[in-house]
Amino acid sequence: MNLEPTDDQQMLLDAFTRFLDEESSIAHVRAALPTGFDAELWRGLGELGALGLRVSEDKGGLALGLFDALLLMEQAGRTLVSGPLAETLVAAGLLADLGGDDDLLEEVIAGVTVVTIAMHDVAQQPVQLVTGGAAAGAVIARRGDDVVLVRRSPRAEPEKTLASTPIDRIDLTQGQVTVLASGASATARFAAGLEEWKLLIGAALNGLAREAIRLASEYACERMQFGKPIGAYQGVSHPLADSIVAVDAGRLMLWRAVSDIAREPEKAGETIAMAAWWAGNSAEQAVMHALHTFGGYGLTLEYDIHLFNLRSRAWLLVMGDPETLLDQAAARRYAGEQVSLPDAGEVSVNFSLDPEELALAEETREFFETQLTAEELAKAHYSYSGYVPSVNRKMAQAGLLFPEWPKRLGGREASPYAMEAAIRVWEDFNWTAHPRGTSNIIGMMIDKFGTETVKREVLDKIISGESICSLGYSEPGSGSDVFAAKTKAVREGNGWRIDGQKMFTSGAEHADFAILLTRTDPDAPKHKGITMFMVPLKVPEVTVQEVKTFQDERTNITYYDGLKVPDEWRLGEVNGGLQVLALALEIEQGMTFAPYQHRLVHAAEELCKELVRDGKPLIEHASARRRLTKASANALASDCLRKRILFVDAENKPNFAYGPASKLFSAEAYRRDAFDLLNLTAPESLAFESKHAGFINQCFRHSQVAVTYGGTSEVQRSMVAEKTLGLPRTR
Repeated sequence: MNLEPTDDQQMLLDAFTRFLDEESSIAHVRAALPTGFDAELWRGLGELGALGLRVSEDKGGLALGLFDALLLMEQAGRTLVSGPLAETLVAAGLLADLGGDDDLLEEVIAGVTVVTIAMHDVAQQPVQLVTGGAAAGAVIARRGDDVVLVRRSPRAEPEKTLASTPIDRIDLTQGQVTVLASGASATARFAAGLEEWKLLIGAALNGLAREAIRLASEYACERMQFGKPIGAYQGVSHPLADSIVAVDAGRLMLWRAVSDIAREPEKAGETIAMAAWWAGNSAEQAVMHALHTFGGYGLTLEYDIHLFNLRSRAWLLVMGDPETLLDQAAARRYAGEQVSLPDAGEVSVNFSLDPEELALAEETREFFETQLTAEELAKAHYSYSGYVPSVNRKMAQAGLLFPEWPKRLGGREASPYAMEAAIRVWEDFNWTAHPRGTSNIIGMMIDKFGTETVKREVLDKIISGESICSLGYSEPGSGSDVFAAKTKAVREGNGWRIDGQKMFTSGAEHADFAILLTRTDPDAPKHKGITMFMVPLKVPEVTVQEVKTFQDERTNITYYDGLKVPDEWRLGEVNGGLQVLALALEIEQGMTFAPYQHRLVHAAEELCKELVRDGKPLIEHASARRRLTKASANALASDCLRKRILFVDAENKPNFAYGPASKLFSAEAYRRDAFDLLNLTAPESLAFESKHAGFINQCFRHSQVAVTYGGTSEVQRSMVAEKTLGLPRTR
């Protein structure tokens, strides 16, 4: 897996960035208005080689890949480049591949002449609004079975448009029309060019949106209201946090599309349409929130943010309603519509796992298929209710319970990539990973902070699969504010007496031990006066009380009444619990609900095949396909955000609250889609008789607690706002 540019690509990107910072500054962009075309910038792009980036070397280009072009377009979007760059990159490639006029191609690559593309078949729509038409000396278009070049002279006064970009209305039957090529291969090449354009313009929108969020965040740190920066208010910071997460997901989806073209072409057409739709939608939301952050000032011409707002619309809407991209993705997903794919060239970005990283998953799958009895399999459930002690021990014996642990602890030192693939197999069998996940966190904490006594009494039993553990953090009335804990630990001889209660001690009915956050210094600041202990649960001084939830999942309140533990059961220093907890939070980063999202979509698809509406299966209705496709796009976005966590973890890359971003997005998307797909398949979705309907309404119930697991969405938004965007602390 690789989710960053190579060194060579980074050098090229740095060169493009420096050039655009100088030659496409906001001052230059404003100077190019109202036509929206900067001829000097265009010649500079030609001298840099950017306009021939996708043209072969024998034709005078750089012969670089599609991913390189996306990196260029991100920077072009960030700087609001004044000219039809995406269209020209595609047009230059078409001229090079289809032939017709080498002199014209040379002029295009040099930035002397602008050639753009028309989005719609001239045979059906002869007059079109064409991006770059106000500056173009020629337009490449499809005309039935032909691909034609229309030479023309730009009008002195092009039609005014929303964003003052060089769009003009052109009659493509007029001017000098030359057939570049005819037949299926020619029209397929043109169609592939349009697919490439979707990705290029998506990357530009992504760069534009990212810069708009940066400007808004910078302003939110400077603008004071009621004695504090406006970025300290969640009403300002949280929408910006949501926006940057969606924009980050969009960038990764675009990169995923390029990876799919190279490695999984059967999926690529659907991914391209989804990624382009996502880029437009997330840019729209981002610039809207950015503009709103500036308030009334954002509406004035003196502030730059309005330029981002208008261009975010103009760049994509030239193709028509962006929602049709969802219809394209749906047709490719559900109707088997074939699509011509662009040549991706050399692709360094890679979302796939290597065979050796998938080997652990195959071994895990074989275990579930061959080592579990029918009685054990029948107990499968996504929550702690699905914990089966005999299976836990079998997995430990097979080396499949904690394969990521070091060999000295009985593990295999499996990579994060291998573990991700293996845990997906657990989910395929609906086998709960909660006990494993919690015990994994606690085991790592014991290994680092525990005494030899705790390692012998607790860690060894975790390793063997004999015992599992629970988390004792939250308390009634404190919720996500774990540092508000009131459970007391008081020195008593050589040990401690613990009194108090914990809420949401999930799995305590099965667990032998819990890690307990206690207050040991009531006079210290709340985050400094806490100490962590391992404690036994199956003793008279501990009461486990069942709490039933409507998502078909049990949790617990646990009461500690004079529980005495030796000092050897303490983890870390007295009043040093924050350091112990920090390790747990680091291990827990990157929670995702993507597997549930994918399974939810699958269940809804299967149910839609069974349901009949207006005389035909619901799956054949365009509106149903669009909603299913939107949910599938959300699942893909969650996948991409999760893969970013895997990559930065495995490769020791900087992490800018990527874990909270992954959890926040996937939880919120899961909840929205569970509601929507429950509605789509109603009233059958209310029933339990069909396994698909039963799973959909289970997801409806489960998804509503997803936004609370591991910290509420509000907490995650604050973390993203602070650590990703640099906004002030809001809590």
